[in-house]
Amino acid sequence: MRYFKNLVKPYIAWTAVMIVIPIFMMLLYSITNSGNSLVNIQFTFENFKRFTEPVYLSVFIKSIKLGLITVVICLVLGYALAYIISQFKESTQGVLILLVTIPMWINMLLRTYAWISLLSDNGIINAFLDKLGIGPIKMMYTDFAVMIGQICDFLPFMIIPIHTSLSKMDKSYVEAAYDLGANPVQTFFKVVFKLSIPGVLNGIIMVFLLSISTFVIPKLLGGGQYVLIGNLIESQFVSVGDWNFGSALSIVLAGIILFAIKWMKKIDTGEN
Repeated sequence: MRYFKNLVKPYIAWTAVMIVIPIFMMLLYSITNSGNSLVNIQFTFENFKRFTEPVYLSVFIKSIKLGLITVVICLVLGYALAYIISQFKESTQGVLILLVTIPMWINMLLRTYAWISLLSDNGIINAFLDKLGIGPIKMMYTDFAVMIGQICDFLPFMIIPIHTSLSKMDKSYVEAAYDLGANPVQTFFKVVFKLSIPGVLNGIIMVFLLSISTFVIPKLLGGGQYVLIGNLIESQFVSVGDWNFGSALSIVLAGIILFAIKWMKKIDTGEN
């Protein structure tokens, strides 16, 4: 027993240094107005009050809106792909899931720059449309470009948990549904989808949290003036130097994340 306790100690130390202390510092900065220095601390809740200003609330609402749209599209596409993959034999499923995860091996920044070359006014897509006589379409620095970047980057996080639930599902339930007279549509919604709900909820949580907190994709595909809550937090720490307000925004975002996780888990367990 003592041996296992010794094995846990490095993990506890790592957790304290990398998680607990940063969260404590963020909390401390969020309720003070001493700048990025901890000298002459003055406690205040003004940083949280600033969040209620219309300019910041609009950024928050826009982030939630784009996050929800990204989740819905990823859910539809991700579930369809995960379901198709689950219908293959096990060895083939492993290869297909590998193909899904390969893009995740590439740095997000490089993947985003690739989309710039595709969506720009002189990019590959507009060059192809020009050959068809359709003409160039403005895609860069729009909601469309940001959503495309987010969907393509975060889609694997929806596919993998859903596929895990579908691949672990007992096929005898499906056969029993057919034996009892259910048609394919009834079988899917009353058996297959219900049994895959844990994977669906995990996928929704991951995609939503990633989409509302990202700052690289909106910054590059949305242009310098395109601001979501992740970009706002980054600018407060990097450009403006207002660590206190940036910490307050981070605490608010963390609260939203925790609430979303708790709510989704509540749905998963069927609690009221």
